[in-house]
Amino acid sequence: MRLDVSAAKCACRKGEIATFRQLCRAELDRFRDAAKSDAPLIVGCTQEAPLFTEEAGERRQSIDFVNLRETAGWSAEGARAGPKMAALLAATSEPSPPYPSVTLSSEGVVLIYGRDETAIEAGALLADHLDVTVMITTPAQIAPPATTSFPIVKGTIRNAKGHLGAFELMIDDFAAPRPSSRDAFVFEAARNGLTSRCDLVLDLSGGSPLFPAHHLREGYLRADPKDPAAMLRAVLKARDFVGSFDKPQYVNFTADLCAHSRSKLTGCRRCLDLCPTGAITPDGDHVKIDAEVCAGCGQCAAACPTGAASYALPPADALLHKLRAMLLTYREAGGPNAVILFHDGQHGRALIDALARYGDGLPADVLPFAVNEVTQVGLEAVVAAFAYGAAGIRFLLRAKPLHDIAGLCQTITMADAILAGLGFSERAVSTIQTDDPDALGEALRGMEPGPIVEHPATFKTIGKRRDLLRLALHELHRVAPVPTDVIALPEGAPLGTVTVDVAGCTLCLSCVSACPTGALRDDPERPVLKFVEDACVQCGLCQSTCPEKVITLKPQIDFRAARAAAEIIKEEEPARCIRCGQPFGVKSTIEKIAAKLEGRHWMYPAGDSRLDAIRMCADCRVISMSEQQFDPFAGAGERAPVRTTDDYLRERESKH
Repeated sequence: MRLDVSAAKCACRKGEIATFRQLCRAELDRFRDAAKSDAPLIVGCTQEAPLFTEEAGERRQSIDFVNLRETAGWSAEGARAGPKMAALLAATSEPSPPYPSVTLSSEGVVLIYGRDETAIEAGALLADHLDVTVMITTPAQIAPPATTSFPIVKGTIRNAKGHLGAFELMIDDFAAPRPSSRDAFVFEAARNGLTSRCDLVLDLSGGSPLFPAHHLREGYLRADPKDPAAMLRAVLKARDFVGSFDKPQYVNFTADLCAHSRSKLTGCRRCLDLCPTGAITPDGDHVKIDAEVCAGCGQCAAACPTGAASYALPPADALLHKLRAMLLTYREAGGPNAVILFHDGQHGRALIDALARYGDGLPADVLPFAVNEVTQVGLEAVVAAFAYGAAGIRFLLRAKPLHDIAGLCQTITMADAILAGLGFSERAVSTIQTDDPDALGEALRGMEPGPIVEHPATFKTIGKRRDLLRLALHELHRVAPVPTDVIALPEGAPLGTVTVDVAGCTLCLSCVSACPTGALRDDPERPVLKFVEDACVQCGLCQSTCPEKVITLKPQIDFRAARAAAEIIKEEEPARCIRCGQPFGVKSTIEKIAAKLEGRHWMYPAGDSRLDAIRMCADCRVISMSEQQFDPFAGAGERAPVRTTDDYLRERESKH
């Protein structure tokens, strides 16, 4: 592996650069000397991370490790990998903030759900380690054991919910076996609608999974009963699920920012439609995210238009800081046409390592960027990467992804529309779906660099995703090859405008009260409807709320919107009280109401002076009705007296 010291200095401007041949062996004392300092310390090797951590002792600051060998040095283009190494070092030097966690507790109560003797065999293997109950669905001729060491019952799971340590199952056709069962189980009378609670579920039924994205549900283990090896692996894994386990709280949620619903009318459903595990459910005007069920795919945070859901591993602004450090350092070190390769730690890292060890390695212009889940990457990160000078972005996915990647595909579609409109190459952002390292290498070597920005942006910011996206879009437009002002976006984009059929709008302003971001506004001094495109998140609440159904959404991005004043959509003269002259409503609305009531309602006969009350303010309307001695109950029969408890008691006594 060749080391370019001059390039590395671009990443370590304030540090000293020294090269070694055997730092983890003969020159280990040099590392011990460096570890005594309280300055930040980065080691460009992950293979010997345990050794270096042990030799550092109780150091005040932790040590950061980055794999420069498999990701850069071990490559057919390793001689040109100096700028990439500098970029990887610079990205590692950016701090990663801590993330919150949730604790799952299990006492080892397991329900084994099966269809034959395989479930009983699994119960026997687990009986010494866990509290076992075996449930057989539609049992065939199963011989009872000579000694009952754990309960064996029959039943069918109608539905299931919960997570490790807190599963709740609804059971139908439940029955316990008769103790007198001889050559085969004979069961008591079956019952339906029973609830069972347990810490673990081992599903050996061979039927449909009990949960969506079942492989992402902690505590739910599933294996094919016809595959003894798979059953044994599930049993061994179940043994480990006893105790308390800390799980990352992948998503932070701010309910006040959620645009899901207002007044029982549904608006934004992006996160609900994308969540693979069902961890997100409606909860009044907003949604609720079950942190214990959430598997951390991050699609909800990437799609959330308001920033109510934000990814915490790491937060969006911390991810942008790493991208910025990587791309700007790569360019400063002389690297051309940088391509960001987003990959996860489990699948992507193993594929990159295999390509480095047994193939040609990554090209020198491909910068690997590890994230917890590739699907967590949002539009703001893609846009910012191109503003920082990236020539392309690739997302490395499994050949068969663990969950639906619809959210990522939507992000790529939006990014393609924006980038193409600004003069970048088509398909500048795409996915590579493979489990073959050679196929990965071929896909990366076959890329043709497209247009890049001549003078990359250098912005650095913190905040919610919406703010990051606004700034990234502004900077990309500023440095783009073709800075187009207005670009049409695909349906579902979180940016856009609204179109209003002005002729049908009555200025009822119900859309204003429903808008969660203040994109639609009124004026307390006059009847007017205003719109601020920069604040619109295309949630659709205005469209759902409008009683006249004259509002439609139009996804687009107008780069002038951030500087534009509020646009007046419709303005009318105020309706003035015919008695005191005070403005109290919208003139066209009042006249429309009067026209609909005149001669069609018993209170307002045609030509009657009572209709004037519609054209009066609230105070004058009361005075007018009083002067006319108008009684709305005139002519109505006398109401029956209110019945009390005494009345009912008297009736009861009279019957006896």
